Amino acid sequence: MEQVKFFESSLFSADVEKTFLVHKKMIKEYLPEADVQHVGSTAIPNSLTKGDLDIQVRVTSEHFSKAVQILSSLYESNNGSVKTDCFRAFKNDLTNPPLGIQLTVIGSEYDFFWKFRDVLLLNEVYRIQYDDLKREFEGKDMDEYRNHKSIFFNKLMNTPEFKKL
Repeated sequence: MEQVKFFESSLFSADVEKTFLVHKKMIKEYLPEADVQHVGSTAIPNSLTKGDLDIQVRVTSEHFSKAVQILSSLYESNNGSVKTDCFRAFKNDLTNPPLGIQLTVIGSEYDFFWKFRDVLLLNEVYRIQYDDLKREFEGKDMDEYRNHKSIFFNKLMNTPEFKKL
């Protein structure tokens, strides 16, 4: 059983920013048309995080196959994640901090990572609720945490803030 552990995002901010900028630059060199965004808890000041960096790479449907091919040459495929015609996940566990990349087609059903970030930045109450959820699962089963996290994010999708984005 993989246990979940959380930390204050401020502990990682310098490394996160540096790693994000390095990978954003590299991705943009290969995919200049991509929208590359820092998402996930490390993109939200004062939040709790597992200590990894999440990047969303947004492309049009016309560029998706090319982006899959390029990102596959740069990163390891995250085989534990869904694979569709509009979403792929990649990772690099050797970076500091470890890196997760979510490739999405703009406007697709999976193009929500940036929206979650923005909603949590816009509404401190939601961020606190999310951190409370993390505290509840500290040291507990990762899969159970992910299930509850999914429920939380499904609720966020119905908020006025999310619907405006």
